[in-house]
Formats: sequence, C-alpha cells, structure tokens
Amino acid sequence: MTQSIIASLQELDQVVASLEERISADAVIFLRGDLAAGKTTLVQAIARSRGIEGEATSPTFSLQHAYGKGLYHYDLYRISHEEFMALGLFEEFEREGWHLVEWGSETLKALLEGAGYAVTLIEIEATAKQRHYRIKGADA
Repeated sequence: MTQSIIASLQELDQVVASLEERISADAVIFLRGDLAAGKTTLVQAIARSRGIEGEATSPTFSLQHAYGKGLYHYDLYRISHEEFMALGLFEEFEREGWHLVEWGSETLKALLEGAGYAVTLIEIEATAKQRHYRIKGADA
C-alpha cells in the first residue's frame, strides 16, 4: 500500500503525526530523496515530536546517531553495504524503536525484510514550496 502526503515545511508536524499513526513502534524506515530533499529535516521533526532535546543532525561521518526515546538515525551515503555489515551495524536494528536510514541500499532493504523486519520506505521529492512524501511498505 502507498500513501501520499504533500506538505510545506510548516506542515511537517502533520506529516509526522500521520507517520506515527501508521508506522509501528518498532520499524526500519528508509528515507530516500535527492540531496537537500528534506530527509534530515524529517528526522528533526520526528525527534521534536518525541521530546528529544538538541538538534538532530545527519550522521554522515559517524554513520549513526542514537537520540534516545527509541530513535536511531543512520546515514549510509559514504559507505557500501559490505562496509555497513563489516562494522556490525546490522545488529543495531535489534534495538526497539524507529530506525531511520538515509541512503540505504536495496540490498540492505531486502536483507532486513528477509530477516523479518518491518521496513517502510519514504520517498521525498522537494519542490520550491512543499515536499511530496510517498510512504510505501510495511505499515503505510
């Protein structure tokens, strides 16, 4: 099933509320979109909705941020699937909560699904005034 939401940045809280209604408490969520499409901006809004203090930033060089309150954020832009597995990060998905993955490969997605994880895909397309969120997969 696919859900589509079109919203401005000012309406991002409504997008997050919709996601929280539809996606289970324990899920892997792949965020896809061009550079500057709003992947990290969406993560920041989710963190705010959970009462997480401090700024959520992209973990480009650290690969993962654990924000607390069951929220984990990965940025796999600069590493291959093989490097991700060699670093032992796959085991992190065992932790309860939402695992938000930027730049996750199709290979990783298939591996997660094969291992029984609920994987949701959110594709983000940016225009000048709003974002188009296409939510597909496990709980959409």
